[in-house]
Amino acid sequence: MFNKSGCVYVENFDLIEKNISNYFQVEGFHSTEEGSYFVIYDYDHDKFSWLIQDMAEIGYIPFMEPYGENYRIGIAEKPEKRKSNIYINIVLFVVTVATTIYAGYMVGNQNIWSGVAFSIAILSILGVHESAHFFAARKHGVEATLPYFVPAPTLIGTFGAVINVKSPIPDKNALFDLGFSGPIAGIIVTIPVLITGILLSTVVPIDSGAGMFNPPPLMAIFMYFLAPTVPAGYMLQIHPVLFAAWVGIIVTMLNLMPVSFLDGGHISRSLFDGKTHQIISMMGIVVTVVLGWITMAILMFLILFFTKKHPGALDNASKLTRGRKIMALVMLIILILCLSPIPTNSL
Repeated sequence: MFNKSGCVYVENFDLIEKNISNYFQVEGFHSTEEGSYFVIYDYDHDKFSWLIQDMAEIGYIPFMEPYGENYRIGIAEKPEKRKSNIYINIVLFVVTVATTIYAGYMVGNQNIWSGVAFSIAILSILGVHESAHFFAARKHGVEATLPYFVPAPTLIGTFGAVINVKSPIPDKNALFDLGFSGPIAGIIVTIPVLITGILLSTVVPIDSGAGMFNPPPLMAIFMYFLAPTVPAGYMLQIHPVLFAAWVGIIVTMLNLMPVSFLDGGHISRSLFDGKTHQIISMMGIVVTVVLGWITMAILMFLILFFTKKHPGALDNASKLTRGRKIMALVMLIILILCLSPIPTNSL
């Protein structure tokens, strides 16, 4: 993410002021501990978009935010772009296919086809989630890498997938779309995986060593209507595909926590100012702790307090559309449906 330094270099002051004056009437200039800013009275989203393009040509990035009853524009140096190597994406994906097949093989009573089914299911969920972020970035002119899958020697064979956003996000609508796109796409894929997993699961006699878990509300709803009746002395043996769906739901839940740079954090930052976003982030960490996901809560805490603050969009004076505000409520409902305490026993 882009870090707003608010730094204006004296030798280029006149050039920067001239570019801003091409679109806005500059009414003043002031410096704070956060940086230096040009004060303007009027606001125009389209003009600011053009200013972003002009400033990029001379190596700077402008950002705008409300300032009392007016607005102010800060300037930061445009960071150097680093080229991506697609071969890294390919190698990581191939290794992750292998580790997830092995994970599914172990979960599925050492059945190779169960391993393949699990791998396809979990990588479909993760891949669509991150690809949605990628295409949302492309839609808004934000540079981003293709997904990096992260293999791991864990129960699910992966630490997930990520994309690297390589340029600043222009406005609040773009910021919302980048946060919203992944979870909504991921949960859309998770639902058919969930249905398939329920239908593939079988009723077996209770194993004294089997663990029990409380399914998330979304999973419980589908299981209520689709799962076979389980008589006394029997249990539902979770198929690896259903396990993959559960993982997809947990991934969606954790990503939608409104914390820092998580997807939910992007959504929250598009709706609220920086201070409110910090408070909501702390609330998200508390919820994560209450649910028992302590390791994730610690990571969220470290990201929130030991990395740069979420800068928001370049145009923090922009308004979120009504449709996106409605979708924010939809995402909150999805988060609630995905809430799940960490299992105390294996699935």
